Amino acid sequence: MRADRLVAALLLMQVRGRVTAAELAAELEVSVATARRDLEALSSAGVPVYPQPGRGGGWRLVGRARTDLSGLTSSEARALFLLLGPVAGMSAQVRGAVRKLVRALPEPFREDARVAVDAVVVDGAAWGGVVRVR
Repeated sequence: MRADRLVAALLLMQVRGRVTAAELAAELEVSVATARRDLEALSSAGVPVYPQPGRGGGWRLVGRARTDLSGLTSSEARALFLLLGPVAGMSAQVRGAVRKLVRALPEPFREDARVAVDAVVVDGAAWGGVVRVR
């Protein structure tokens, strides 16, 4: 789907800083011409991307622009946070990472993500055993 590719292209530029049409084509499994059209569509839609010609060129976001888009769909976010649930309370670092991931989600997905993290509880005790907390 084209909208998914456009979001993926934008997120790739945020992560890498610069992306060529060939790199984008390989990453998204499309032709170089399709990747170029997608990059031009982003620019035409008002996303602050611009081409930088020449050696070492490619497409960049103007002024290191950022977006809050995670690129995740609602069902992908829910699945991710269901997987995170069992380890979410393991350490301060994991809890901090989960908080940051929740904040990075679009607002409508955040509450579902919080619920999903808390939906799975792993009981560390063996059957009939006692859990020892250190």
